[in-house]
Amino acid sequence: MKDPYRQLVRPLLFRGVTLDPEFLHHRTMNLLTWLGQPGQSPLAARIRLWLRQQFCFSDPRLAQTCWGLDFANPLGLAAGFDKDGTAALAWPLLGFGFAELGTVTCYPQSGNPQPRLFRLLQDEAVLNRMGFNNQGSAALADRLAAYWASHRPSIPIGINLGKSKVTELADAADDYRTSFQRLYPYGDYFVVNVSSPNTPGLRSLQAADQLGPILAALQAENSAGKPLLVKIAPDLAWPDIDAVIDLAQAHGLAGMIATNTTIAKERLKTQTLLQTGNRVADEAGGISGAPLRPRSTEVIRYIYQRTGGSLPIVGVGGIFTAADAWEKITAGAALLQVYTGWVYEGPWMVPRVLKGLLAKLEEHQLPNISAAVGLSHRSQVDDLANVRPSR
Repeated sequence: MKDPYRQLVRPLLFRGVTLDPEFLHHRTMNLLTWLGQPGQSPLAARIRLWLRQQFCFSDPRLAQTCWGLDFANPLGLAAGFDKDGTAALAWPLLGFGFAELGTVTCYPQSGNPQPRLFRLLQDEAVLNRMGFNNQGSAALADRLAAYWASHRPSIPIGINLGKSKVTELADAADDYRTSFQRLYPYGDYFVVNVSSPNTPGLRSLQAADQLGPILAALQAENSAGKPLLVKIAPDLAWPDIDAVIDLAQAHGLAGMIATNTTIAKERLKTQTLLQTGNRVADEAGGISGAPLRPRSTEVIRYIYQRTGGSLPIVGVGGIFTAADAWEKITAGAALLQVYTGWVYEGPWMVPRVLKGLLAKLEEHQLPNISAAVGLSHRSQVDDLANVRPSR
């Protein structure tokens, strides 16, 4: 049996309203938190060894250096899964090339009322309106200080920063800066999240006149020059994406993450949420998973073309297979992140995608994954160059 998750586990977990997605998420996090701790029982040590054997796939052709950080492979865990960093030490066991913690806010907050996490099975999607539920940046800093004192993860760890709901938009820069200062020693890179649809007014911070002061405040505190990125929404119009790109370049950002969840629900097959009985179109929240795939790739392709490939892109949105990952890499993504696809496909997804990427490299006779970044743009140029003018 090659993939017990897809054959046995997923049919049990995806049984309509029988098992609440958020309940399952908490149980998973508890298990991963326990497994990640060094010095555990012999049983935990055997399980950790088994996890490495099952999910950790290594090949030098998948490795690259970005922002001075070494990534053994381009596939990372997206923000949102481990908001409080409790399982920070476990993510290398599951084969990820990097992991992003958070979103974390300056002040602890409980998030939006439950239920707030819904699977849209017909669409291979998730609707969430979690609302940045987390224990706050001070608690995360304390936890990572304790973890890092004995065992720093072998993969780069990013930290995704959001604005506290109680903080006025006018005070957003100070809110982000406080979290940045607290967590600065522990993150290998940081992300400014101004694109979640689940905090009132947050997406307005993507506007140049509001985002600029936030980026300036953080870069003023960035004494070691750690990579700082901004995560954008897929629903931005092209001129608004242009404005964010210009700000990113003006403030010396290391890259962009494209994209967050979408509020577009027009083409969904799922019409009604099982948990609430309400129409999906009437429910608040952002959509992730397969429906997001085309738009996120389109935004990646646009940013790469607009910047000439000079601004590294982390591509996220609807990655389930190696073909999905390859499409985003060739569109211009240097690194990738998964969340919903990992939930649907299970942990064997990681080695399956990585092996599939190697097959793509061999098919296109490329030496390494870096050579594939933006390949579709170069192919288009070559195709145009080979077109004979009509007589």
